[in-house]
Amino acid sequence: MTNRLFLCLLWLLTLAQGQRPAVPLPPVVLTPLQRQQLDSGVAELDRILGQLAAKRADAALVADVAIFHKAGRMLQENPDEFFVPEDVPKHLAVLEQGLSRGRDLLAGRAPWTNQAARRLHGYVSDLDGSVQPYALRIPVSYDGTKPVRLYVWLHGRDQRLTEAAFLDRAQRVTPSTSNPADEGQIQLDVYGRWNGIAFHWAGEADVFEAIAAVRQRYKIDPQRIILRGFSMGGCGAWHIALHHPGFFAAAETGAGTWPLRSQLPGFPAYQEGPLRIYENILDWSLNAFNLPIAGHGGENETGTSSIPPPPPGTKTRGQLESSLRVRAQLEKEGFPSAGDPFDLRVPGTPARFFISKNTGHGTGPEVRQKLDVFLKEHGDRGLVPADHIRYVTFTTRYPSSGWVTVEHLAKHYQRAEVNARRLEAGRRYELTTQNITRLTLRETGSAQTLAIDGQTLSVKPAPQLTIEKFNGRWAMAKLVKGLHKIHALQGPIDDAFLSPFLLVRPTGQPWNVAAHEQALRLLARFDRLYAKGLRAHPRVKDDKDVTAEDIAKYNLVLFGDPGSNRWIARIQGKTPLRWSRQQVSLGAQSYPAADHIPALVYPNPLAPNRYVVINSGMTIEDREYRGEYGMPRLGDYAILKAKAKEEWPDVIAAGLFSETWQLVP
Repeated sequence: MTNRLFLCLLWLLTLAQGQRPAVPLPPVVLTPLQRQQLDSGVAELDRILGQLAAKRADAALVADVAIFHKAGRMLQENPDEFFVPEDVPKHLAVLEQGLSRGRDLLAGRAPWTNQAARRLHGYVSDLDGSVQPYALRIPVSYDGTKPVRLYVWLHGRDQRLTEAAFLDRAQRVTPSTSNPADEGQIQLDVYGRWNGIAFHWAGEADVFEAIAAVRQRYKIDPQRIILRGFSMGGCGAWHIALHHPGFFAAAETGAGTWPLRSQLPGFPAYQEGPLRIYENILDWSLNAFNLPIAGHGGENETGTSSIPPPPPGTKTRGQLESSLRVRAQLEKEGFPSAGDPFDLRVPGTPARFFISKNTGHGTGPEVRQKLDVFLKEHGDRGLVPADHIRYVTFTTRYPSSGWVTVEHLAKHYQRAEVNARRLEAGRRYELTTQNITRLTLRETGSAQTLAIDGQTLSVKPAPQLTIEKFNGRWAMAKLVKGLHKIHALQGPIDDAFLSPFLLVRPTGQPWNVAAHEQALRLLARFDRLYAKGLRAHPRVKDDKDVTAEDIAKYNLVLFGDPGSNRWIARIQGKTPLRWSRQQVSLGAQSYPAADHIPALVYPNPLAPNRYVVINSGMTIEDREYRGEYGMPRLGDYAILKAKAKEEWPDVIAAGLFSETWQLVP
């Protein structure tokens, strides 16, 4: 057996066990001819895309060509992503396919839009301006005359799934126990930016942007969108389903690690709080009350059960643990399971839990059949307006279920809950709440009475009603005055990278060289890690080129100081930050400006419905860009001390702003 074959087998074995490989594959070095083929193919595609832009060709069709150009560019940038010799001819063939598409489109043709079974498309991400691919499985029955259901598939971890590999593999029909029964659905295979933090962060945005792209091009019934995932995709599906319970008609979540880190002690408050959002499917389990969700795994699962892994010697059920723990949490919420241990229902909720007998990291045929029945039932039914909603959240980033939206919290990162009933044909509403101070109800066109937390309010029917709590009493809401943590404007710093953002480079004269150079290293670090891990170089402009349209459209991510970046200077005195040539101050604390810089997120004083971020990209650790989870490390703000020639500075102080964006003494 050759050394390369041995390493490939070891790689596949560790992947099958849900673990990362201990031994990296040796790189494949392109021959001069192969490198010339790659470079010339990318250059030709670049020229074709320029011609298409000049012709103002259809943007969606241009994106269908641009995904191949993107695949080639990423291989140029990362030649170590040719993992095995077989990748070379496959990936070069993908590039040739892109050239063929480009020439077709220049001639006014787009034959790939009508091909049978598998189709490859692209879209331009609003998040960061990058081109991202997705694949579709089109049923024979689809003719575009009537809306059909959409199954959204989140793939498992794959250490070799470059854009080129995705485009190559997605065109092949492969029998698998993960394939559901044909109910006339279109299936969307989401790329998810390779392993994209397991469909968190930009990977999560990719799911919803890909769905939107499909809906623009195909007739999709928005009431019958179903989420599915397995292994790493199951991890992502748990997160997305439980944080967006009102979006999907149902969810199928297979295996997937569960987030142990959020259950561990010892984190400062500015890290512990955000962990309850991004690494905490367990405390969000109650949201299965209104979402038909089927959790499943193999009886003999042996893969890594959690991230981080449990201590050595800990007995686990592998990635079946995620289902077991969500089910256990539902029991704590008052919804115990009932039935066969391999086929459990949760009375009072539509949730189901299955275990595939005599199966490892996979899905047995019996469970696959039961999952297909589950998907058909809820796909046939679609999203049904509920008269009883139970919803839990820890942040206004994820505020809604059905006709209920949480607008303000009493305190972020603590459990907020609403239990809402619609009675008497919508004339009466009964609610109990916890840790909520402002709430919107929709579909209230017949509402007359609203009973909430022991109070009774008489209301006038309207399409929606917003109420607020002040001094312990609920009343009809007034116009909000001043700043408040609201949806997509609540922090932490990393939250700014879940909405469209623009990096802004400084071009002026810095006040302090050491601090300025650290800011530039932070910018370069973020661009490098984001490109490698999340498959895009974010959009960036010099500060002198930023327009009023940019300010209105994007979260501005500013690097430098008030001397070097004109936009940092423009917002001086309009945030809790005070910054001079000598000092950087937050509250009562001051630090030497010569070698200290602030990092923070705040509502942009120039565009209050957008963020401004100063001197920070995402704050997660380098390795987490390719992991299952990414933990925000700095909260809403931090003071950083420069470290010569180091990308990541020392963190001197960090914290969270209050609910009204004030410093907490």
